[in-house]
Amino acid sequence: MPPRRRVSDLDNHLGYWLRMVSNAVSHAFAARLAKDGVTVAEWVFLRKLYDVETRAPTRLAGDLGMTKGAISKLADRLIGKGLVERTADPDDGRAHTLGLTRSGRDKVPRLAALADETDAAFFGDLEPSDRAALDRILRTLVERRGLNDVPTE
Repeated sequence: MPPRRRVSDLDNHLGYWLRMVSNAVSHAFAARLAKDGVTVAEWVFLRKLYDVETRAPTRLAGDLGMTKGAISKLADRLIGKGLVERTADPDDGRAHTLGLTRSGRDKVPRLAALADETDAAFFGDLEPSDRAALDRILRTLVERRGLNDVPTE
């Protein structure tokens, strides 16, 4: 039998540690959102609509790096929950726009507080300079790699 080649250990990779932290943060946030009746993807959708009155589904798909089909499914779910409404586009009778209902607009700040609390729970123990360095490094990687899809999972 030929000798085994030495291979690197899992924990020798930055991606391993990044994924460990990312998974923990994502799962904790998803669990908090679930108690409020929404998924992470729905939260992202709601948060994006919070800053605008209405948005065409195609434009929203581009903003979030999602397909029109995915946007349509999310919109349908959020309409069913009474958080989003679909209205006819006043400039194009064949098109429609999406916007938050009053309930949706009221819910976003509560959900944003959950995001802030989750962030503080996971990164609050870091020294401010370490947190700033981590933020700078991650943003640099995103920029250099041209990553622009909004995380929804």
